[in-house]
Amino acid sequence: MIIVFFPDFIETEVVYHVACITDLKNILKNGIRYDDKATYYNNYLEFHKYINSFKPKAIPDWVNREKAIFASMNYPRNHNWHSHTAVLAVKINKRKCWIANENLANMLYEPFILKSIKGFEVAKEYLDSKGKDVIAQYWNTSLSFCDNLSLRRDKEVGYDEEVMIFHDIEPEDITLLRVISDHRTMTVKECIELYKGT
Repeated sequence: MIIVFFPDFIETEVVYHVACITDLKNILKNGIRYDDKATYYNNYLEFHKYINSFKPKAIPDWVNREKAIFASMNYPRNHNWHSHTAVLAVKINKRKCWIANENLANMLYEPFILKSIKGFEVAKEYLDSKGKDVIAQYWNTSLSFCDNLSLRRDKEVGYDEEVMIFHDIEPEDITLLRVISDHRTMTVKECIELYKGT
């Protein structure tokens, strides 16, 4: 059994989005859009296009990684957080969300980035062989958010679900839960107390 960091979606009706601390002010003021951060264009757009290019016809047209906001249903208690980030609880429209296994997508990100770097030609060979099988498994084990609430694939060992959200998230649907520094994970109250020096 996986011990999770937050209460289950059935109790909270929220999913969790991790954002860079430098984006927090804008997020709290304007909400979240799929393409409102520089990292979208610089780090992820081409990767999303690559994975989308293998999407089976049986998956609805509106499921498009290029237009997704990514979140998680939960995290294991021992999760390794990225420093200088904020953990946000976000309310979603369940009918406009899709679930897939992030572990499979992550197996492809490094070779996708490395493939055009001299000395890493083997990364392209990996993508052209094993990578295609990984992408097929990624899409074939994906499902709608609503179906997942019945099947709970997100609770299966080895299935690290990513929630793809296909709608904007308005500021009123966002709650700041944690601030992550190099050394600690703080609630908002703990963060304020730290900077007050009490």
